[in-house]
Amino acid sequence: MGWIILAVVIVLVLIIISLYNNLVRLRQKVRNAWSQIDVQLQRRFDLIPNLVDTVKGYMNHEEGTLTKIAELRTSWANASSVAEKAELDNQLSGALKTIMAVSESYPDLKANTNFSELQEELQNTENKLSFSRQFYNDTVTMYNTKLEVIPSNIIASMFHFELAELFKVDSDEARKNVKVDFGK
Repeated sequence: MGWIILAVVIVLVLIIISLYNNLVRLRQKVRNAWSQIDVQLQRRFDLIPNLVDTVKGYMNHEEGTLTKIAELRTSWANASSVAEKAELDNQLSGALKTIMAVSESYPDLKANTNFSELQEELQNTENKLSFSRQFYNDTVTMYNTKLEVIPSNIIASMFHFELAELFKVDSDEARKNVKVDFGK
């Protein structure tokens, strides 16, 4: 009888260890996925000063947009939560859309090699960023689901695992397409 109790206890301990380790792996995967978003956003922020410098000479009347981009870039360093960074990302995306749309009105700017290269690099970064956001949200969903299903939810609550926050677009403005008017 003693051996059976010991075997049951050992099996239970192994199950707890397995569930705990799985939760830790998923939490680390969420952190890594967020880090990938952070890397792509930083890459975008690193490209922006070059883009702004290239565009400045052509877009004097768009100084407000260029100033806003500089302010957002500064705010990024102070943001700490996923929600804060997501909001800054949404605002920056809107400002960048404005620059790209306004650039359509300047044939010399569109023909500028530096601008073209920066625009291409920014587009590549945006694609990577989009993929990183999707991967992050998929990973967070998998992790959060694991935290809420039985029996892992018991282990998660015992060891104080917390739900992770999804990266979401909260503003209607960020969901809109930029209107480009070629009739000017």
